[in-house]
Amino acid sequence: MIRINLLKIKRFRQYLSTILVFSKAISVSRTLNLSRLCLILFLTGSLISAQTVNLEFEKLISLLHEQYNPMRATVGRKMQSMLENLKGADEIVKVNTVNAFFDEELTYETDIALWHEKDYWASPLETLGKGRGDCEDYAIIKYFMLRYLGIDESQLRLVYVKARIGGPRSKITQAHMVLSYYLPKQNDPLILDSLLADVVPASQRTDLLPVFSFNTEGLWAKGSTESVASPTARLSRWRNALEKIKLEGITWG
Repeated sequence: MIRINLLKIKRFRQYLSTILVFSKAISVSRTLNLSRLCLILFLTGSLISAQTVNLEFEKLISLLHEQYNPMRATVGRKMQSMLENLKGADEIVKVNTVNAFFDEELTYETDIALWHEKDYWASPLETLGKGRGDCEDYAIIKYFMLRYLGIDESQLRLVYVKARIGGPRSKITQAHMVLSYYLPKQNDPLILDSLLADVVPASQRTDLLPVFSFNTEGLWAKGSTESVASPTARLSRWRNALEKIKLEGITWG
């Protein structure tokens, strides 16, 4: 039986307590850029365990064939080959190759058009099966494939941001999600963005205003006196995604 370690209520309370302290500590500064904030989030993510992500390719590919079509199963095989060829490669090669693979194989589509819902977080199976997805779907599938390749949990965060529309000085923002990756011994993480082909340092993404970040082990929030787009509701979507993922042949612990 496939098992998955979900965040328990007790651990949520620990994380929320950490967030409250964190919020008070940085609330005096409302102008933190993505690079500086991601560094803070990285350093405060102390509740990290060394987890190994396993992927049952045969199960995933069989589900793609049964629930979608043979063409999508072929893409699953292509992904398997890509991942197996990356074993032993440098981390930065893994990051760039995984990012490029999914940017090429997937087509960006809004949740309304694809799922007829305002905000739907798809599992890797669903994203591969549809061949389409929005920012969360890109970030989630890249996150799990990089974890499968052995990149440590502490080096990866899914970051919920407000993206400035029209440039870094624009006052118009839109909810968005990216994946951040920390090179060993580097303070400026790289950002994997579904809307940008290149993987670039967070210091260059002045158009992104971080709100909170998370992974399978924890939640870290930006300090603010204002409501931040109902993070509890968004984490419920993350828990729902994890429930689906555990049935697809992806396990960790």
